Amino acid sequence: MKIVVIGGTGLIGSKLVRLLEQQGHEALAASPNTGVNTLTGEGLAAALAGAQVVVDVANSPSFEDQAVLDFFRTSGRNLLAAEAAAGVSHHVALSVVGTDRLQQSGYFRAKQAQEDLIEASGLPHTIVQATQFLEFLGGIVQSAAAGGEIRLSPAFIQPISSDDVAQVLAEVALAAPRNGRLEIAGPERWRLAQLVQRYLDLKQDARRVVTDPQALYFGAPLDDATLVPAGAARQGSVTFAQWMGR
Repeated sequence: MKIVVIGGTGLIGSKLVRLLEQQGHEALAASPNTGVNTLTGEGLAAALAGAQVVVDVANSPSFEDQAVLDFFRTSGRNLLAAEAAAGVSHHVALSVVGTDRLQQSGYFRAKQAQEDLIEASGLPHTIVQATQFLEFLGGIVQSAAAGGEIRLSPAFIQPISSDDVAQVLAEVALAAPRNGRLEIAGPERWRLAQLVQRYLDLKQDARRVVTDPQALYFGAPLDDATLVPAGAARQGSVTFAQWMGR
């Protein structure tokens, strides 16, 4: 089976391509680095020729509100139109658990726009909503650091490893379209501030986390239900300790 992975040279995409190839499939890593640009449409038609499945794991190069919205809208429209023309039978997209609950954040408004385009396209699809990647903990630290403090909410978080995300995406790509969403999460639930402090301690980073229930997460307020699955979710197997050990 030919499966095109949009964003196939990135963190998740490269792991997904490798998994699919190991299972004997023709997995094409599509990104600007390989001559496929969903923003301009360059190389899309050629890349999708003969493809049965497209998995979109691409992310915006900028998180600025308008830039990220423009990225997901333009990329989504171009990609879905090219898939319809090529006769692709399953569109799989990677999104984020809690997207609909984080609409005060420009990034999550853009992800919601991406999901809305997929649902309106009429294409057979599956939207995989993942919790925050363990690999993103450093980015959370950077976003919350100000004036020597790292101020974070005590809201629940259930982070997942990129290996687990890639594994689920590989399974979804080979299955029938759900025409709906699948939530995936890590095996452990933590308080965000507590987890980040543990991460810093293990990294031998002397900075301290200040727990603040009013602290914003990329511009959005949090509560205990915001960043974790709303119902039963597919759980990964890699724990925080195992991930740090690697």
